[in-house]
Amino acid sequence: MRWVALLRAVNLGARNKVPMAELRTLLEATGYESVRTYVASGNVILEGPAGRASLATALESLVAESFGVTTTVILRKPRELAATVAAHPFDDASETHVAFLATRPAKAAAARLQAVDPGADLAVLSGAEVYLRLPRGVHGSRLSIARIETLLGVPATLRNWRTVVALAELASGA
Repeated sequence: MRWVALLRAVNLGARNKVPMAELRTLLEATGYESVRTYVASGNVILEGPAGRASLATALESLVAESFGVTTTVILRKPRELAATVAAHPFDDASETHVAFLATRPAKAAAARLQAVDPGADLAVLSGAEVYLRLPRGVHGSRLSIARIETLLGVPATLRNWRTVVALAELASGA
């Protein structure tokens, strides 16, 4: 089964280094097939077993053992990523980022996100994704990924819209 694996908080400046070429080689040597990486921010497309939870745990363990980096791996199927792209809620995609959540948040957590004053930013929760419109960019936002994780109570990883679209295209085999 084809998966898109999103590694949380890797290759942030000098922290949490996971070289993508080495990761690709390691995954292939471990038995995963059709392994591709996209940019250095922890995006991997691979063929692996059907079990989401067990695959995420296996990938997290492999990264920890091989690179000494503790990360959360968030998995999406190609059709899930395509649905994320199709559901884009804003008129303009140029300021869009997507926070991919490890699981759907509880209703009470979703209400906490809705109650936040985001300033000029916008947040739209849809299933296990939060679409963010960040006109001042990630660093100028009141809705940091850490704050989103705290409000929703689930691990998350952030990708810009260009990366989301590219991963959807790569995952679909386009």
